[in-house]
Amino acid sequence: MNRLYNVYCDESCHLENDHHPIMVLGAIWCPAETTGGISEEIRVIKDHYNLSPKFEIKWTKVSPAKIHFYLDLVNYFFDQPDLHFRALIASKIGLRHEDFNQDHNTWYYKMYFDMLKIIFSPEDSYRIYLDIKDTRGGIKVHELHEVLSNSMYDFSYEIIQHIQIVRSSEIEILQVTDLLIGAISAINRGKVNSAAKQAIIDLLRDRSGYSLTRNTLYREMKVNLFNWHPRGVE
Repeated sequence: MNRLYNVYCDESCHLENDHHPIMVLGAIWCPAETTGGISEEIRVIKDHYNLSPKFEIKWTKVSPAKIHFYLDLVNYFFDQPDLHFRALIASKIGLRHEDFNQDHNTWYYKMYFDMLKIIFSPEDSYRIYLDIKDTRGGIKVHELHEVLSNSMYDFSYEIIQHIQIVRSSEIEILQVTDLLIGAISAINRGKVNSAAKQAIIDLLRDRSGYSLTRNTLYREMKVNLFNWHPRGVE
Protein backbone atom coordinates (compact mmCIF):
# COMPACT_ATOMS: atom_id res chain seq x y z
CA MET A 1 0.00 0.00 0.00
CA ASN A 2 1.42 3.38 -1.03
CA ARG A 3 1.93 5.75 1.90
CA LEU A 4 2.99 9.38 1.91
CA TYR A 5 5.75 10.48 4.29
CA ASN A 6 7.03 13.91 5.26
CA VAL A 7 10.80 14.18 5.73
CA TYR A 8 12.19 17.15 7.67
CA CYS A 9 15.90 17.78 7.01
CA ASP A 10 18.52 20.00 8.62
CA GLU A 11 22.29 20.35 8.30
CA SER A 12 25.24 21.50 10.36
CA CYS A 13 28.66 22.75 9.21
CA HIS A 14 28.18 21.80 5.55
CA LEU A 15 30.26 24.58 4.00
CA GLU A 16 33.65 23.69 2.55
CA ASN A 17 35.78 26.27 4.37
CA ASP A 18 33.95 26.73 7.68
CA HIS A 19 36.88 25.26 9.69
CA HIS A 20 34.71 22.51 11.17
CA PRO A 21 36.03 18.94 10.78
CA ILE A 22 32.66 17.22 10.39
CA MET A 23 29.34 17.85 8.66
CA VAL A 24 26.11 16.45 10.04
CA LEU A 25 23.03 15.92 7.87
CA GLY A 26 19.88 14.75 9.61
CA ALA A 27 16.21 14.05 9.05
CA ILE A 28 13.10 13.18 11.00
CA TRP A 29 10.40 11.41 9.01
CA CYS A 30 6.83 10.40 9.76
CA PRO A 31 3.61 9.54 7.92
CA ALA A 32 2.15 12.72 6.43
CA GLU A 33 -1.25 12.17 8.02
CA THR A 34 0.26 12.23 11.52
CA THR A 35 2.16 15.52 11.23
CA GLY A 36 -0.70 17.73 12.39
CA GLY A 37 -1.28 15.70 15.55
CA ILE A 38 2.42 15.46 16.34
CA SER A 39 2.85 19.22 15.95
CA GLU A 40 -0.08 19.82 18.28
CA GLU A 41 1.39 17.44 20.87
CA ILE A 42 4.68 19.35 20.77
CA ARG A 43 2.78 22.60 21.32
CA VAL A 44 1.11 21.01 24.36
CA ILE A 45 4.58 20.32 25.80
CA LYS A 46 5.50 23.96 25.17
CA ASP A 47 2.35 25.11 26.93
CA HIS A 48 3.12 22.87 29.92
CA TYR A 49 6.31 24.90 30.40
CA ASN A 50 4.57 28.22 29.77
CA LEU A 51 6.31 28.68 26.44
CA SER A 52 4.67 30.41 23.50
CA PRO A 53 3.48 28.16 20.63
CA LYS A 54 5.93 30.21 18.52
CA PHE A 55 8.92 29.39 20.75
CA GLU A 56 11.55 27.88 18.46
CA ILE A 57 13.16 24.65 19.62
CA LYS A 58 16.90 24.79 18.89
CA TRP A 59 20.02 23.05 20.12
CA THR A 60 21.66 26.44 20.67
CA LYS A 61 18.80 27.40 23.02
CA VAL A 62 19.27 24.44 25.38
CA SER A 63 19.91 25.93 28.82
CA PRO A 64 19.58 24.97 32.51
CA ALA A 65 16.38 27.04 32.75
CA LYS A 66 14.69 24.99 30.02
CA ILE A 67 16.39 21.63 30.50
CA HIS A 68 13.23 19.82 31.66
CA PHE A 69 11.35 21.07 28.59
CA TYR A 70 14.05 19.74 26.28
CA LEU A 71 14.28 16.43 28.14
CA ASP A 72 10.52 16.02 27.77
CA LEU A 73 10.85 16.67 24.02
CA VAL A 74 13.48 13.94 23.70
CA ASN A 75 11.31 11.52 25.63
CA TYR A 76 8.34 12.48 23.46
CA PHE A 77 10.37 11.66 20.33
CA PHE A 78 11.12 8.18 21.65
CA ASP A 79 7.58 7.59 22.88
CA GLN A 80 5.95 8.70 19.60
CA PRO A 81 6.07 5.61 17.34
CA ASP A 82 5.56 7.58 14.12
CA LEU A 83 8.76 9.65 14.54
CA HIS A 84 12.06 8.34 13.15
CA PHE A 85 15.50 9.96 12.97
CA ARG A 86 18.48 9.41 10.68
CA ALA A 87 21.80 11.28 10.68
CA LEU A 88 24.98 11.06 8.63
CA ILE A 89 28.18 12.28 10.27
CA ALA A 90 30.69 13.03 7.51
CA SER A 91 34.35 13.80 8.13
CA LYS A 92 35.64 16.68 6.02
CA ILE A 93 39.27 15.90 6.88
CA GLY A 94 41.15 14.46 3.93
CA LEU A 95 38.53 15.16 1.26
CA ARG A 96 40.07 14.80 -2.21
CA HIS A 97 37.39 16.12 -4.53
CA GLU A 98 39.73 16.33 -7.52
CA ASP A 99 40.47 12.58 -7.30
CA PHE A 100 36.77 11.84 -7.80
CA ASN A 101 36.09 14.47 -10.46
CA GLN A 102 33.76 16.42 -8.20
CA ASP A 103 33.47 19.70 -6.34
CA HIS A 104 32.26 20.23 -2.78
CA ASN A 105 28.65 20.73 -3.86
CA THR A 106 28.60 17.42 -5.74
CA TRP A 107 30.00 15.68 -2.67
CA TYR A 108 27.34 17.39 -0.54
CA TYR A 109 24.55 15.95 -2.71
CA LYS A 110 26.11 12.50 -2.58
CA MET A 111 26.15 12.71 1.20
CA TYR A 112 22.53 13.83 1.25
CA PHE A 113 21.57 10.77 -0.81
CA ASP A 114 23.57 8.52 1.53
CA MET A 115 21.74 10.06 4.48
CA LEU A 116 18.27 9.68 2.97
CA LYS A 117 18.53 6.43 1.01
CA ILE A 118 17.60 4.10 3.85
CA ILE A 119 14.42 6.11 4.47
CA PHE A 120 13.03 5.65 0.96
CA SER A 121 10.92 2.73 -0.19
CA PRO A 122 9.89 2.46 -3.87
CA GLU A 123 6.38 1.53 -2.74
CA ASP A 124 5.86 4.84 -0.90
CA SER A 125 6.01 8.58 -1.65
CA TYR A 126 7.90 11.36 0.10
CA ARG A 127 7.79 15.10 0.51
CA ILE A 128 11.05 16.59 1.74
CA TYR A 129 11.28 19.84 3.66
CA LEU A 130 14.67 21.52 4.04
CA ASP A 131 15.95 24.15 6.41
CA ILE A 132 18.70 25.61 4.21
CA LYS A 133 20.49 28.61 5.62
CA ASP A 134 22.78 29.69 2.78
CA THR A 135 22.14 31.68 -0.38
CA ARG A 136 22.17 28.68 -2.73
CA GLY A 137 18.90 27.31 -1.38
CA GLY A 138 16.90 27.35 -4.61
CA ILE A 139 19.71 25.76 -6.61
CA LYS A 140 20.21 23.10 -3.94
CA VAL A 141 16.54 22.12 -4.00
CA HIS A 142 16.55 21.59 -7.77
CA GLU A 143 19.85 19.70 -7.86
CA LEU A 144 19.08 17.58 -4.81
CA HIS A 145 15.71 16.57 -6.26
CA GLU A 146 17.41 15.48 -9.46
CA VAL A 147 20.16 13.55 -7.64
CA LEU A 148 17.73 11.73 -5.36
CA SER A 149 15.20 10.91 -8.07
CA ASN A 150 17.79 9.78 -10.62
CA SER A 151 19.46 7.58 -8.01
CA MET A 152 16.13 5.80 -7.49
CA TYR A 153 15.17 5.75 -11.19
CA ASP A 154 12.26 7.96 -10.16
CA PHE A 155 12.24 10.01 -13.35
CA SER A 156 8.55 10.91 -13.06
CA TYR A 157 8.94 12.10 -9.44
CA GLU A 158 6.40 9.62 -8.09
CA ILE A 159 8.53 8.50 -5.13
CA ILE A 160 10.04 11.87 -4.20
CA GLN A 161 7.11 14.13 -4.99
CA HIS A 162 8.73 17.41 -4.11
CA ILE A 163 11.48 19.12 -2.12
CA GLN A 164 10.79 22.48 -0.55
CA ILE A 165 12.66 25.06 1.50
CA VAL A 166 10.76 26.02 4.64
CA ARG A 167 11.24 28.19 7.70
CA SER A 168 12.15 26.01 10.67
CA SER A 169 10.55 28.55 12.99
CA GLU A 170 7.15 27.53 11.59
CA ILE A 171 7.51 23.73 11.75
CA GLU A 172 7.83 21.99 15.13
CA ILE A 173 9.05 18.66 13.76
CA LEU A 174 11.88 20.37 11.87
CA GLN A 175 12.85 22.11 15.09
CA VAL A 176 13.20 18.71 16.78
CA THR A 177 15.49 17.69 13.89
CA ASP A 178 17.69 20.70 14.75
CA LEU A 179 17.79 19.58 18.39
CA LEU A 180 18.80 16.02 17.57
CA ILE A 181 21.48 16.86 14.99
CA GLY A 182 22.86 19.47 17.38
CA ALA A 183 23.34 16.77 19.99
CA ILE A 184 24.84 14.33 17.48
CA SER A 185 27.18 17.01 16.16
CA ALA A 186 28.34 18.05 19.62
CA ILE A 187 29.15 14.56 20.85
CA ASN A 188 30.98 13.63 17.65
CA ARG A 189 33.09 16.79 17.81
CA GLY A 190 33.80 16.23 21.47
CA LYS A 191 32.54 19.71 22.24
CA VAL A 192 29.73 19.68 24.80
CA ASN A 193 29.91 23.05 26.47
CA SER A 194 27.15 22.83 29.08
CA ALA A 195 25.72 20.43 31.64
CA ALA A 196 22.25 20.94 30.16
CA LYS A 197 23.39 19.84 26.71
CA GLN A 198 25.24 16.90 28.22
CA ALA A 199 22.00 15.86 29.91
CA ILE A 200 20.27 15.80 26.50
CA ILE A 201 23.06 13.65 25.06
CA ASP A 202 22.95 11.29 28.05
CA LEU A 203 19.19 10.82 27.61
CA LEU A 204 19.60 10.20 23.88
CA ARG A 205 22.22 7.54 24.63
CA ASP A 206 20.04 5.92 27.28
CA ARG A 207 16.83 5.88 25.24
CA SER A 208 18.48 4.81 21.97
CA GLY A 209 20.86 2.26 23.44
CA TYR A 210 23.64 3.59 21.19
CA SER A 211 26.87 5.49 21.88
CA LEU A 212 25.93 8.14 19.25
CA THR A 213 29.50 8.08 17.94
CA ARG A 214 29.40 4.76 16.08
CA ASN A 215 27.23 3.35 13.31
CA THR A 216 23.92 1.85 14.31
CA LEU A 217 22.42 -1.19 12.64
CA TYR A 218 21.66 -0.40 9.00
CA ARG A 219 17.90 -0.86 9.37
CA GLU A 220 17.58 0.73 12.80
CA MET A 221 14.37 2.75 12.50
CA LYS A 222 14.28 4.99 15.59
CA VAL A 223 17.77 6.53 15.78
CA ASN A 224 19.84 5.56 12.76
CA LEU A 225 23.42 6.87 12.51
CA PHE A 226 26.12 6.47 9.88
CA ASN A 227 29.70 7.74 10.10
CA TRP A 228 31.26 8.50 6.72
CA HIS A 229 35.00 8.95 6.13
CA PRO A 230 36.88 9.78 2.93
CA ARG A 231 38.34 6.69 1.27
CA GLY A 232 41.64 5.81 2.90
CA VAL A 233 40.98 8.01 5.95
CA GLU A 234 39.69 6.65 9.24
